[in-house]
Amino acid sequence: MKKFALLLPSFLFFINLISAQVKAIKITNETAQKEKIIKENKRVKVFTVDGGKLRGRFKIEADSILIQGERINLSDIMAIKRNPLLVSIVTGSFLVYVGSITIGLGVLIGVLVDSSAFLLTIPGAGLIYAGLKPPNFSKKFKIERNWTFEIIVVSD
Repeated sequence: MKKFALLLPSFLFFINLISAQVKAIKITNETAQKEKIIKENKRVKVFTVDGGKLRGRFKIEADSILIQGERINLSDIMAIKRNPLLVSIVTGSFLVYVGSITIGLGVLIGVLVDSSAFLLTIPGAGLIYAGLKPPNFSKKFKIERNWTFEIIVVSD
């Protein structure tokens, strides 16, 4: 019974080590000696050779990745960049909020004080538009700049 009590936890620990491995995309640049790893199921934006853009969480299958049900071979990827959800939400909502405040103040000041304040609605509209398509400040890894993509397995 003592052997079983020692053997069972070690067996469960071993199973945990085996199943804790995650696939990832390893992005390397040989000239700059840099390397970046993006684990599976992270949000990315992928630019393909044929000019398509896909964004969403990616899954790795064999020698390709799957985004929104569309399979993309690693050789068909022109560029890839991270697309974090929190940054997209915060920057988008912040820009829409500031644009709305700018338009509101421009209209309010234009009605009550000086009609030239109506010109504040122009940058306000630009801020709202920028907020509806939030900017992505993450680095883009392009093949043109000697970045290469490969699939690896990393321990969790």
